[in-house]
Amino acid sequence: MDDLKVQSARREFRALAALSLFAASLGALGCRDLLTWALESLPVFLVAPLAWAVAAPPSRLLGRALFLHALVLAVGAHWTYAEVPAGRVVAQWMGQERNPYDRLGHLFQGFTPALFVREWFVRTGSIRSVALASAAGVCVALAFSALYELIEWLAAVVIGQSADAFLGTQGFAWDTQADMLCALIGALTAVVLLGRAHLASVQRVTPAPALS
Repeated sequence: MDDLKVQSARREFRALAALSLFAASLGALGCRDLLTWALESLPVFLVAPLAWAVAAPPSRLLGRALFLHALVLAVGAHWTYAEVPAGRVVAQWMGQERNPYDRLGHLFQGFTPALFVREWFVRTGSIRSVALASAAGVCVALAFSALYELIEWLAAVVIGQSADAFLGTQGFAWDTQADMLCALIGALTAVVLLGRAHLASVQRVTPAPALS
């Protein structure tokens, strides 16, 4: 039964990886800015093939989070984050001029890495304390968010004015700090609100070591 569960999880994960690649590729058709599409879609094209090749599938919760994250990236890459229609509707509803869609991307930027790191430590038994594994997930997610902001800054320096759509600051002076705050919120949501559901999902695909 356990083998069947693992095989089913692997098939689902590979299907989601293939769909992620398809969605990211489809985003190139009629995209607002080809350079922005390439920069924003790059993580999907790097991660999805690795996801397909992985022998031990992640938990279904993590696999589905990765897929949703890929879709968020694909939509943002196609429209550019400042021009996503759904974000404009939300901005009008909130009485704001700034398109908030990029905040969703940064929520996932914290949510997905936090789950990934937490699951890694739980499955390998490297950290047997759930609380410590969760804290490590949050810390790595924040570190990843900060690294991504540095990558955006480097892109702006190298590419120049054409990187504005990639940066997506939309004239907000504290955009970098707001992005990292969103990543923190996403990471805390993953390990606190979905902590029990995540552990249950992990135990369905691998025998988890004793945890405290």
